[in-house]
Amino acid sequence: MEQLRIVFMGTPEFAVGILDTLIKNNYTIVGVITAADKPAGRGQKIKYSAVKEYALANTLTLLQPTNLKDESFLEELKSLNANLQIVVAFRMLPEVVWRMPKLGTFNLHASLLPNYRGAAPINWAIINGDMKTGVTTFFIDDKIDTGAMILNSEIKIASDENAGQLHDRLMALGSKTVLETVALIEKGNVTTTIQKDLPEIKTAYKLNKENCKIDWTKSAKEIYNLIRGLSPYPSAWCFISDKNEEWNVKIHEAKMILEGHNYANGSLICSKKEMKIAAKNGFIQVLSIQFPGKKKMNVGELLNGMAFSENAKAY
Repeated sequence: MEQLRIVFMGTPEFAVGILDTLIKNNYTIVGVITAADKPAGRGQKIKYSAVKEYALANTLTLLQPTNLKDESFLEELKSLNANLQIVVAFRMLPEVVWRMPKLGTFNLHASLLPNYRGAAPINWAIINGDMKTGVTTFFIDDKIDTGAMILNSEIKIASDENAGQLHDRLMALGSKTVLETVALIEKGNVTTTIQKDLPEIKTAYKLNKENCKIDWTKSAKEIYNLIRGLSPYPSAWCFISDKNEEWNVKIHEAKMILEGHNYANGSLICSKKEMKIAAKNGFIQVLSIQFPGKKKMNVGELLNGMAFSENAKAY
């Protein structure tokens, strides 16, 4: 059995869970590659990726290339003398990088491939109202998330689960699946399955302002799935207008009420402690909301200091 020397590539919190599991299981991580630092937030302070924070705290060799084809980076990478590379939520690799280690480069993706290739698989599984999802390990090739599959593991999605909760469960499942994959590679027992392109393949599109906006003409269930699929981040949003004022608000948490009504889509129905917004075949009961320049607050707090007229609407 060949002693593994692993280079790990990843950027967000999801990748940290996997890296931590590898280290706790005594695998040798000879290098960690993560995104370059970039300014973030209002103060434009330099922000480290979650993987960089972890690598520094655990004194791991860290590389942050801006160009993955840069000669000096490739030399550094080669000098680490890794025989396996593991990628979790990083970026597309050039062939010269993924072909480098003798035992290959595999990726952990947070979906049951071939469904939800792309940037936001956890969010889209919930937005689309799926009842199950999972994780897949596969050897990287020259396209995005299309390589030969090694293992996959399935998980049920609870009907009220949000993206943050599912993220944490998939991180735990992903850690286990990566360990199983590494064990197979270590023993030379890997068998792979070529991905088949299904006729009705679902895509994990990159999240942007347009696809995070609530369309109040949709059904209550579709809107509820969008809100929980974007919670806690980046959050579903819409406009609320009342008495010649308009606000761009984020809706963080909500409940769905399925019942017939005669309200126009987007009508706000408020009591002293409760806010409901009318949708097709039901209501969205807003539990927590964020107005521009304010912190997230529960609706009770909001309605203590703000009253809406019966003409208020969301759109």
